[in-house]
Amino acid sequence: MIYTWPSPAKINLFLYVTGIRLDGYHYIQTLFQILNYGDTLTIVPNKTSHVQLFTRKQSLINIKNSIIHAAQILKEQALLYGKIHNTNFGAKIFLKKRIPLGSGLGGASSNAATTFIALNQLWNTQFTLEELSVFGLKIGTDVPGFIMGHTAVIEGIGEILYPITQKEKWYLVVYPNIQILTKNMFSNPLLKSNSTKKPIKILLKMPFKNDFQDLVIQKFIHIKQLLSILSTYAPSRMSGTGSCIFSEFSDKKSAQKILALIPKNMKGFISKSVNISPLHNMLYKKNILFIN
Repeated sequence: MIYTWPSPAKINLFLYVTGIRLDGYHYIQTLFQILNYGDTLTIVPNKTSHVQLFTRKQSLINIKNSIIHAAQILKEQALLYGKIHNTNFGAKIFLKKRIPLGSGLGGASSNAATTFIALNQLWNTQFTLEELSVFGLKIGTDVPGFIMGHTAVIEGIGEILYPITQKEKWYLVVYPNIQILTKNMFSNPLLKSNSTKKPIKILLKMPFKNDFQDLVIQKFIHIKQLLSILSTYAPSRMSGTGSCIFSEFSDKKSAQKILALIPKNMKGFISKSVNISPLHNMLYKKNILFIN
């Protein structure tokens, strides 16, 4: 059985850091918006006990890759809970990469989430989405959001999700060819971790902001310039911990006009936001999604 599985990008319509735990993890409040754009994973299960990753970007093929990590965690948990009784579960995974690295669009987390969900089906380990989300936190705080697959306000360290329905809009997303590591931004001594936690109804009525944006534009002049340019045409902000800037439009044609104006040394794409992940749409259609 061979399927090609969507691995969508996300943007953070707002992102606030509301505190820090003793173990160094940060508490956040964010509006996690899934896009109808992203990577794809073609997965061929086998009985070799090995998971092999194939992609044109050779630097991604290593044991720290989130896809390999997710597969290892799933197999370990399946053995622990008696879902499988041997290690002869493997797969060949072919990654088509479209989400830029270090862009704030959640590419690695999305890849991990798709791996969890796909192999859960293909290996018949029968974990629920909630269980997979707990496993996903071992890789990153964005992983549960992709696993649950719905536009949501996310709190805690990424484990508390409140699904909401947002009006679907068009977004121009521009990547300034700068990679920013999430761990470096969260460990930045200048990061203020004291935004006031607010009720969701109030958050959705307030002007949306990103607590990392000022830090990033102080360090990267090209991102500051890009934000300034795009903000003259439409509401624009940085996603996640950077580096992508997104601009919001009510129709695709308006977004296309501005895409034609971005600097030649930068990459951009246009996508519609969606309330249900393309991955979940695929699963529902094939009637192979476990929900408990």
